Amino acid sequence: MNFDGEDLSRKTLADRLPADETHVFRECDLTETDLRGAALAGARFESCVLEQTDFRKCDLDGAAFTGGGGMRTRFNDADLIDVTFTDVDLSSAQFGGALLTDVSFTGCRMIGAALTASRGTGFSVTRSNLMLANLGGCSLRGRHIEGVRFDDADLSGCDFTEAVLSDCRLIGTRLLLTKFAKADLRGADLGQPDDDKLRAFTGAIINQAQASAILAARGITVL
Repeated sequence: MNFDGEDLSRKTLADRLPADETHVFRECDLTETDLRGAALAGARFESCVLEQTDFRKCDLDGAAFTGGGGMRTRFNDADLIDVTFTDVDLSSAQFGGALLTDVSFTGCRMIGAALTASRGTGFSVTRSNLMLANLGGCSLRGRHIEGVRFDDADLSGCDFTEAVLSDCRLIGTRLLLTKFAKADLRGADLGQPDDDKLRAFTGAIINQAQASAILAARGITVL
């Protein structure tokens, strides 16, 4: 079922979408649209407005979101397996309770997004802005994370074991009980190295300039 340029805002659509079809939404307005529980496996969302769109408890396995987006999109308790988000605005999006397995976020604006309490094997993120996001308890173990801003994000309890962070920023980031064992942080801006960060970085790989900055912050001069 194809929807092209339609105003579907504030409508309830779940009952209108046959479960045995692949649905394509192109340049549609889905502002506050109710899609709760809809069968959207393999669906395509291209340059759609997703302002407060309700995807709670949807089956979105294999879906692809490209461009568009909006504030406070809700994916709580949805199934997202092999889903791709490319250049989508997901600011303040809610993923609590969602099943995230092999989900990829590329070039996304995710300021204030909440992925804490999500389930599954995890997700990858590249060239995205996660300022003020809450990823508490998420696993990014072994991931190659490139070009991501984690400024002022809450990464408490996250697992970055053996991950590689390149061109990433961790300025003002909350790192309570975060794990970076064997993580390669040489390409990351670590921000101000406070005590919580130093504990989190136990076992991580850093470069000489980063080590010197940490020591300097403790009043130790390296000659």
